[in-house]
Amino acid sequence: MPTGPRVIAAVLAGGVGARMGADGPKQLLPLEGRPIIEHSIAAFEACPDVDEIIVLMVPEYLERVGDIVARAGFTKVSAVLPGGATRTETSYAALSAMASAADTDIALLHDAARPLIRPSTIAACVAALDSAGAAGVAVPSADTVVRVAPGRGGEAIADVPPRTELRRMQTPQGFRLGVARRAYELAMADPDLVATDDCGVVLRYLPDEEVLTVPGEESNIKVTHPGDVEIAEALLRRTRGRTGAGA
Repeated sequence: MPTGPRVIAAVLAGGVGARMGADGPKQLLPLEGRPIIEHSIAAFEACPDVDEIIVLMVPEYLERVGDIVARAGFTKVSAVLPGGATRTETSYAALSAMASAADTDIALLHDAARPLIRPSTIAACVAALDSAGAAGVAVPSADTVVRVAPGRGGEAIADVPPRTELRRMQTPQGFRLGVARRAYELAMADPDLVATDDCGVVLRYLPDEEVLTVPGEESNIKVTHPGDVEIAEALLRRTRGRTGAGA
């Protein structure tokens, strides 16, 4: 009986939380009694479309994350692996860990510091890859965004792009593995590589490849700055009474 592509999610935890002022990785900070990274993994565990999960972590904390996975009883997590020195290197390490998967399979790359991602949003990202090689979760910009340039007295506004055309990218970002592999092979060979997200890598190195957007949610925040944990806890409490936390 024919089956669809295998969906492999990579939960990426490479940062040590310098902007949080934390002693260790921000992904290990507690959020309503559980580490942030545990909430992130749980969303992919709960999504029926996801077949397998790998976790990439700061090397010094691999054992601790392994203990979190074991205690939570996650059945889809196949490996906890060391991440790279940068986000791009960590994404590349995740794709390298999927070496046995087919080019037609799907890779989902997600920031572990986004603990409020919903399984329904994950499923929408997977569905978008039926008609595209790459897709990323995004939300409209509520603020006007400007492009700046050096001025006589400092930074000056050079351009005001139409707000209706702007989106703020979130994760997960999903790819047919063949697309992600080709893009990252080119990226990692580029000595001038500068990348802030994975869809951007595809756009830069495979410009003919369409990258779709999937509607995200404002609650899918990234825990980055002091106070973000309290915001995430408030959002978690607000959503719990709907269809269940993380639904």
